[in-house]
Amino acid sequence: MMADQLKKLLIEYQEATASFNKIKVENILSKLFLKNAKIHVCHPFGTLKGSETLFENCLLPLHQSMPDLERRDMIVMAGTTPEGKDWIGTMGNYMGTFLSPFLDIPPTGHLAHMRYHEYFQIENGKVTEMQAIWDIPELMMLAKAWPMAPQLGAYLCTPSPMSGDGISVTGDGSKSLELVIKMLTELCKYPENPDPRIMNLEHYWHPQVNWYGPAGIGTSRGLTGFRHWHQIPFLKGMPDRKLDEAGNLMSHWIAEGNYVCETGWPNMSLTLSGDGWMGIAPANKKVLLRSLDFWRIENGLIRENWVLVDLLDLYAQIGVNVLDRLKEFNKARNTGNINLSNGMEILK
Repeated sequence: MMADQLKKLLIEYQEATASFNKIKVENILSKLFLKNAKIHVCHPFGTLKGSETLFENCLLPLHQSMPDLERRDMIVMAGTTPEGKDWIGTMGNYMGTFLSPFLDIPPTGHLAHMRYHEYFQIENGKVTEMQAIWDIPELMMLAKAWPMAPQLGAYLCTPSPMSGDGISVTGDGSKSLELVIKMLTELCKYPENPDPRIMNLEHYWHPQVNWYGPAGIGTSRGLTGFRHWHQIPFLKGMPDRKLDEAGNLMSHWIAEGNYVCETGWPNMSLTLSGDGWMGIAPANKKVLLRSLDFWRIENGLIRENWVLVDLLDLYAQIGVNVLDRLKEFNKARNTGNINLSNGMEILK
C-alpha cells in the first residue's frame, strides 16, 4: 500500500484517542485490528493478543489514571520495509491530568506527559502486529518516584520536530535511510577498532543535534552532549553491542522524505560487562534490547533523533523489578486518588 493509504487507516483511531472517548476507542480498535493480532507492549504489559487486551490491560488503566487523557501524535510515517512489509510508525505524547495511580506511580494532580513510540504492521487493511514502548520511567520521574539511579541527560517533555512537518511527512526516503544505515555501520566499528574517530560522527550528525533519549538516560544536545550523557556510558557498559550479530534479530525500517524510523522486538544484543551505564553493576549477562527510533535528516545530517528503549524490560532481564522497588518507596508516600473541584465554590 502507498504511505498515504496506510496513514488513512489510523485517522479514526487518532481522532478518537485525541479526546479519548472510551466507547469509540474500543470500537475503532476492534475494527482496525485483526482479531488475533500480535501486540507487543513494553514491560510490564508484555505480549498480548487482540485489540481487546490492548484496551483493557493498557489503554483503559491509563485513561482511569488520567480521565482527560489525550494521545498527541508528533510524527506519523508509513511505508514498505525492504522485506516487503507495510508498517506505520508514530511518535508522540500521552497527556492528561494525573489523578489516580498508574502502575502504582503516585498521581500528581497536574498535567502529566508520557512519550510513546507505537508501530503498526498492516496486512489487507488490518493491523496484524503492534510494537509499542511507553516511556513509563518518564511518568515516574514526573511524579518524583523514579526508584533507580539518576539520569545523566536532561529531563523534558519531548518536543515535536523543529521543522514542524512531523505529521505531514512525505516523499522518497531512500537517501535518508542510506545515511542512517551508514551511520550505524560506522558506529559498530568501535570498539573492535579502538580509535573512537572510526565512528565518524561528524560525517552523519549535525553539530547541534538533539538526541531525545528515554527517561533513565535523558536528552542531550550536540555531539559533545551526546558523547558525555549517552554514548560514553553506553559503550563502557556494553562494549560488544551489535545490531544483529547472530542474524536472528529483526528490525523493520521505514523511510519517508527526511525521516527514518526503525522498530524491532528485540533488535540489539549486548553484554552488560562494564560499569557506567545507568548505574548498573557489571552483570556479565547478555541482554536483548528493544529500541524504537526516529531520525530526522536536515541538509544531509541527522538533526534530531528520538529514541525509546524498554528499560524496565532490560532491568527485568538482570533480575531487577523496578515496579516492586517503586512499591517499597510508596510505603512512605500518599498514593491515593486526587479529587479536585472545579474551583468555582472558592471563587464565590
